[in-house]
Amino acid sequence: MTSPRTTLSLVDTDPAELAVDAIVIGVHSQTAEQEAGAPAGALLLASGAESIAAAFDGKLTETLALLGATGGAGEVIKLATLGTVTAPVVAAVGLGPEPTGAAPAPETLRRAAGAAVRSLAGAPRVALALPLPDDADAPAALRAVAEGALLGGYRFAGYKTKPQPTRREPVAEVLVAVPDAADAAAQAEITRAQAVAGAVLASRDWVNTAPNELRPPAFAEAVAAAAREAGLGVEVLDEAALKAGGYGGIIAVGQGSEAPPRLVKLTYTPDGGGTGKRVALVGKGITFDTGGISIKPAQGMWEMKSDMAGAAAVGAAMLAVAALKPSVAVTGYLPMAENMPSGTSYRPGDVISMYNGKKVEVLNTDAEGRMILADAIARACEDGADYLFETSTLTGGQVISLGKRIAGVMGSPELCERVKAAGEATGEPAWPMPLPDDVRKGMDSEVADISQVNAVMDRAGHMLQGGVFLSEFVTDDVAWAHIDIAGPGYHSGEPTGYLTKGGTGVPVRTLLHLIDDVAANG
Repeated sequence: MTSPRTTLSLVDTDPAELAVDAIVIGVHSQTAEQEAGAPAGALLLASGAESIAAAFDGKLTETLALLGATGGAGEVIKLATLGTVTAPVVAAVGLGPEPTGAAPAPETLRRAAGAAVRSLAGAPRVALALPLPDDADAPAALRAVAEGALLGGYRFAGYKTKPQPTRREPVAEVLVAVPDAADAAAQAEITRAQAVAGAVLASRDWVNTAPNELRPPAFAEAVAAAAREAGLGVEVLDEAALKAGGYGGIIAVGQGSEAPPRLVKLTYTPDGGGTGKRVALVGKGITFDTGGISIKPAQGMWEMKSDMAGAAAVGAAMLAVAALKPSVAVTGYLPMAENMPSGTSYRPGDVISMYNGKKVEVLNTDAEGRMILADAIARACEDGADYLFETSTLTGGQVISLGKRIAGVMGSPELCERVKAAGEATGEPAWPMPLPDDVRKGMDSEVADISQVNAVMDRAGHMLQGGVFLSEFVTDDVAWAHIDIAGPGYHSGEPTGYLTKGGTGVPVRTLLHLIDDVAANG
């Protein structure tokens, strides 16, 4: 299911004269130092909206303050213009305190643009007159505004059969005011933002789709069809091929469901071979997770439709790779299964022979993600990779340790730091975590090479257990990072910034940033 998409373009017309349904400006809150001698609650107008302020005879910020505007980050206050400018509505979005000697941070602009466009649902055409620096920071700022607008305009199409009187359609078109709309560098940033945001929204659509409509065969076909259209190489292994190939982990998890498992491989090869570096992306695709025989509590289980968010992110990132054409080879691996309890389910106590030949003792069928990922990681290493980035909604321990917004990262220390830096740059924060020897020791099995979980620690350090297990399937010559997005992959609260309720698309933008990093720096 594809939701409506907001379109975006650049414009260099005076914002006060734009024929749009609403014009978005930025306002800052006053700091204690700035408030000295200023009226109580006074706002600071951000750059980019000078002509609009002039049309209000200098009373724009004063009027917004009377309406309750504080300039707090993400706050949106709307004001009828009554003919003072061409647009009938001015929407002032808060940018927080004015940064000293610098433009707002890209993530501040990204969230502001998202919040504004989201709040203006129902307005067909919106323009953004937000502050954009004219120095070396300009590309990052413009990219952030464009991404925020496109992501904030998202709304899942859904399944309602009757018109909803209170439902307003997402903004159809966004214009971003810039000094020179024909500038090649600015146009390049818009092109990139459209490809990146389009990938994030594809990921969100897959995550938000009802799980009865996106079981492994259907998910595999949806990803494969989109990938073929994008020009990627596509290989889909069905259950027969998985059995013949020795993918014991994927088969074990998927055998409890009448919808059989799949492994999708997507391939991008740069023209001329590029830099020669090879990046592998691996994403967990559990289309629904009941926990299997080790069944989950019923409360909240409906959110387990999002347990394929890692695979959705990898598949979507590959679509953007096809459009952006980086100078490194990139291959995506999406193992897919549905973890269901039945007479054919795998059981605690089973010993599974994995793709790389290792024997795994199963202690908890709800630790299924690491089973399918291990097979995919082993295949990726066998195919050849210099860098391997794997992402998954792997453990509730990630949420307990780091909350709903910060992903946990484990793996090669240097690569984990690069993931952290990429997360900071894209607004998808991640924090490196250790892989302790004592966690691995507790996973020694009396009957197999490794236990699937640490029976001694039980739930303690559960996020670390997942990373330790996966490390057993990465070959020594591959730098790797495991990104646990159990919290960040799905937003169950009220919409905020450019995040709407449901799938977030995390970490699509991080993965794309990392691919660029590898292309530039190796």
